Amino acid sequence: MVEGLIAFVAFVAAGGLILLSRSVKQVQQYEEGIVFRFGRVLPETRPPGLTFIRPIGERIQKVNKQIVAMAVPAQEGITKDNISVRVDAVVYFKVVDPIKATINVQNYMFAVSQQSQTSLRSIIGQSEMDELLSDRDRVNKQLGRVLDEPTEGPWGVKIERVEIKDVSLPEGMKRSIARQAEAERERRARIITADGEYQASKRLAAAANVMARDPAALQLRLLQTVVEVAAEKNSTLVMPIPVELLRFFDRGSGQVSQYAGQAPTGDVPEDIGEAEVAAAEAAIEHRHADDVPAAIGSDETLAIPPVAPIPDPAIEEPPVDDLATPPIPPVAT
Repeated sequence: MVEGLIAFVAFVAAGGLILLSRSVKQVQQYEEGIVFRFGRVLPETRPPGLTFIRPIGERIQKVNKQIVAMAVPAQEGITKDNISVRVDAVVYFKVVDPIKATINVQNYMFAVSQQSQTSLRSIIGQSEMDELLSDRDRVNKQLGRVLDEPTEGPWGVKIERVEIKDVSLPEGMKRSIARQAEAERERRARIITADGEYQASKRLAAAANVMARDPAALQLRLLQTVVEVAAEKNSTLVMPIPVELLRFFDRGSGQVSQYAGQAPTGDVPEDIGEAEVAAAEAAIEHRHADDVPAAIGSDETLAIPPVAPIPDPAIEEPPVDDLATPPIPPVAT
């Protein structure tokens, strides 16, 4: 009798443990529990933590609500400008409504994958090649919008973002793009070179204008060039003499001969500057120019003799007959 009672208690205890294990469930923080009661889903979901369900007639299903990164297989298509390309992408999504993701679609992971492939092919046909290569942000936003419309409402899946990974082009198109880029770089280089030549010519023209106004600047530039060439430790130095430099020295020698022509005959040249100063002082002191001492210093050999006045040359008037207009001979008819 006692043994039967012990066995009954052990059976009840084992049954209680089994029922308790079926009734107590644990839901993780990144999950949400859906409870089915006799095949019908309850409208309330179970939050993370320990939750209790009926051991008989109820079943709980856990849905992961983490963001899932799914790789979309490469899709081949023809762009809007009739170029064959191969594009692959990555889709980031998560479940926002566990009941819809479980009830309305059999396998939301597979459904999102298939929808991503078809939407990617559609976007390829609506875009041009340059947009796929350079304007990927716009293409990504458009692809995410196309994917989010049929998935969030009926499936309870939210598309977070879509990123195009790679765009494969045919080899011929790659070579064409390379030639186009090379031609563009060559065009820019020629434009920059031409602009530099234009600016340099403007500067050279301005420098030539300055040197034309002051011929001494050309001589200074020549001397600077000679200094730069001599700094290279050359054994032979070739120094060109421009015609402007010869004209500069010619003008200098003409001025010396002009002053030399005004000097009186003698061993000592006339000091025109001192004579003018002496004449000016005599005019101020109301003296005659002949009374001004002509000695420059104590040395009598440097005395400046007075300058004789230059008589005005007589201008002969031509006879009246020479100024008359000769008669015009008659014209024979």
